[in-house]
Amino acid sequence: MAEDVGPASGAEELSRQTMVVAVGTALLGAAAFLLIATSYVPWHPVAGGMPAPVDPSSVFTQAQIDRAEDYAHAARFWSRSSLAVSLAVALWLGLGRRGRALADRLRGPWWLRVLVVVAALEVIGRVATLPFAIGYQRRSLEAGLSTEAWSSWIVDLLKGELVAIVAIAVPVLVVVACARRWTRAWPAVVGSVLAALVVLGSFVYPLVVEPLFNHFEPLPDGPLRTAVLRVAAEEHVHVDDVLVADASRRTTTLNAYVSGFGSSRRVVLYDNLVDDVPRKQAISVVAHELGHAGHDDVLIGTALGAAGALLGGGLLGIAMVVCERRGRPGAAQVAAVPMVLALAALAAVLSTPVQNGISRQLETRADLVALQATNAPQPFIALQRNLAIRSLADPTPPAWSQWWFGSHPTVLQRIALARGF
Repeated sequence: MAEDVGPASGAEELSRQTMVVAVGTALLGAAAFLLIATSYVPWHPVAGGMPAPVDPSSVFTQAQIDRAEDYAHAARFWSRSSLAVSLAVALWLGLGRRGRALADRLRGPWWLRVLVVVAALEVIGRVATLPFAIGYQRRSLEAGLSTEAWSSWIVDLLKGELVAIVAIAVPVLVVVACARRWTRAWPAVVGSVLAALVVLGSFVYPLVVEPLFNHFEPLPDGPLRTAVLRVAAEEHVHVDDVLVADASRRTTTLNAYVSGFGSSRRVVLYDNLVDDVPRKQAISVVAHELGHAGHDDVLIGTALGAAGALLGGGLLGIAMVVCERRGRPGAAQVAAVPMVLALAALAAVLSTPVQNGISRQLETRADLVALQATNAPQPFIALQRNLAIRSLADPTPPAWSQWWFGSHPTVLQRIALARGF
């Protein structure tokens, strides 16, 4: 008797093969992530372990502590509430019927419908969280941390929304296009393409996105520039230029950062840091950022992100196969886009502790590099105190909040590190 190879059995075999590819892709991505993390992340940057935080009263006055805790409490409320609502809206639209109904109403080429669905869902999410963004900005204005007029804030919000729509639409288009073209192997192709996009995005971000929000000028000739280049030479870090961002038009907080890699790498200082901070403290900031550059921390983060994208492509394949078996739209259908976005939002929240745990190790190593390069712990301590006071950073954040959301060691941990140097 002939074996039944009808449409049902053919669909089951296709589903099985796709699941095998998805599982293999996820395992490969996880293995790559673990290999990079164990090889290049400094899991024990401080010999003997991170010292215990210093007593906050030895660094700040009680009035400073009370003011920072008051602001941090409000900031956590607005930001965490926004995150919770954003995730709830994404899951409601993606796992329920509302998102599919929106996609099913659209007509036209599949790629255009994908763009419309992504834009619509992103705007819905933004509208839902807008009250929290307004509340956060109002509190920052009241605390003196923000100097931005509401009109400028709205412009930045709209620009940020356009950037977000593009950043989300491109990978979603990749998912649907690959699922339509490679019905069995699409999870592996999606993971590989997304990994390449992570690398490309990290490279072009300083050149394309950052100029949308700030104007950059080279650090002018003078004692600070001379000292910066001297520290770079001592740390054996090649620096084409150090840029100054006009951040003071938006905020009173002090900051510096490194972005990009290769020919797009840049060290950026906020203009208020250059203008308002004593030179020895500014050198400490620069030494920290050069520590990141010297160890290629941006490239390490990019490689981890690429491996995570490969892992994500595999996990998405597993989830979509399971959903398709239960009668939901497959990844090749536009109606699946809301579910893809919901799963991505959930993955982003769940992976936050991993990302920030790695970030704290890299930041600790950069602190050590700064202390070793400058051999000046007192300016480092004064800088950390100054940064915390200017940004109203909570000296003693809740342990769960620091573990989940803290991308840097606390100010009291960093001062303890310097005191023990």
